Amino acid sequence: MKVVVIGGTGLIGSQVVEKLRKLGHEAVPAAPSTGVNTLTGEGLADVLKGASVVVDVSNSPSFAPDAVMEFFRTSTTNLLSAEAAAGVSHHVALSVVGTERLEKNGYFRAKLAQEELIKASGVAYSIVHATQFFEFVKAIADSMTEGDTVRAPAAKIQPIYSGDVAEAVARAAVGSPLDGMVEIAGPDAFDFKEFLDTGLAPGNDTRTVVSDPHGQYFGSELEERDLLPGPDAQIAATRFTDWLAQQQ
Repeated sequence: MKVVVIGGTGLIGSQVVEKLRKLGHEAVPAAPSTGVNTLTGEGLADVLKGASVVVDVSNSPSFAPDAVMEFFRTSTTNLLSAEAAAGVSHHVALSVVGTERLEKNGYFRAKLAQEELIKASGVAYSIVHATQFFEFVKAIADSMTEGDTVRAPAAKIQPIYSGDVAEAVARAAVGSPLDGMVEIAGPDAFDFKEFLDTGLAPGNDTRTVVSDPHGQYFGSELEERDLLPGPDAQIAATRFTDWLAQQQ
């Protein structure tokens, strides 16, 4: 079947396309670079012709609260409207574990708005909530750095390999619509300080990581379990330490 992957040239999307093609499906990457723009609607009608499933793994180019809300509201509205016109039967979206607990954060508030639009659209859907990706450990540390100190929240994190996220998204795309949400996470939960210490060590990073009760995660203070999945989450196989070793 034909599956259109919005954001199909990015970290997750490119892997979803590859996995779907290996399963024998016609997977079409869609992004501004391929002539498809969900913000303006450009190229949507053409790319969705004959599509059975749309996978949306796109992300906002700006995380500023107003900009990210505008991105997800506009792009999701345009996409769902085009899907309805094209007769798409299943919408799959990638979202974030903890979204419903972090509404004070502009990004998570925008992701929640996206999910609400999907649920109200009338298109059958599946939403995949993933924990944070291994690949972003340095970017997370950078966002928490003051001088030579990384101020990690006094909270836990259960990160996941992007390839395992792509596998779960591809699996959702070829499965029956859930009309609900599934959570995916890596196999190991860490204190934030431990995660950052472990992730920065291979690069001989000289910054000192400290655990700070007021340390912020992209602008938000966290409760201990805000970023952890629930008991019914699907647990991926790839361990953070094994992934780090492979990066060397």
